[in-house]
Amino acid sequence: MEAPHNSLAAEAVEGAAPVTVTVSLAVESPEQMQELGRRIAGILRPGDLVMLSGELGAGKTTLTRGLGEGLGVRGAVTSPTFVIARVHPSLTGGPALVHVDAYRLGGGLDEMEDLDLDVSLPESVVVVEWGDGKVEELSDDRLRVVIDRAVGDTDDERREVTLVGIGARWAGLREV
Repeated sequence: MEAPHNSLAAEAVEGAAPVTVTVSLAVESPEQMQELGRRIAGILRPGDLVMLSGELGAGKTTLTRGLGEGLGVRGAVTSPTFVIARVHPSLTGGPALVHVDAYRLGGGLDEMEDLDLDVSLPESVVVVEWGDGKVEELSDDRLRVVIDRAVGDTDDERREVTLVGIGARWAGLREV
């Protein structure tokens, strides 16, 4: 993986937009994507909301598999597309991983309410694939992970991953 490039996008000023920190890096393989997930898991704590976005096949579930390994949770982390959400309890006394796929959900939080994510969030790490425009209201502080890949008929494994820490919780986000 290439070295991350850090930039502080906003200062914490009363009435201003929340602090936003951006870290960008290149990932060369699915194994590196999973390793990135393990490294990110090392900075996660109960109450964290992680939003994943990227094209189909970008590596969202692979990253989440690494998060699950790093958090020490039970069960194989697979795409929850057809069940919408899976809860993976911790095997190590840490937070559970709640893995949500919001792809088939159309509306904002109204449609998400049945999942009780607001109840799960304080004691869990909630990871939402395809959550943009749907779950931001759950937390003022969240980590947005954007995975860009070459589109079209290609075997290129390279991904550009951008971590965007939003809110005071992520003000110290630098290198993972």
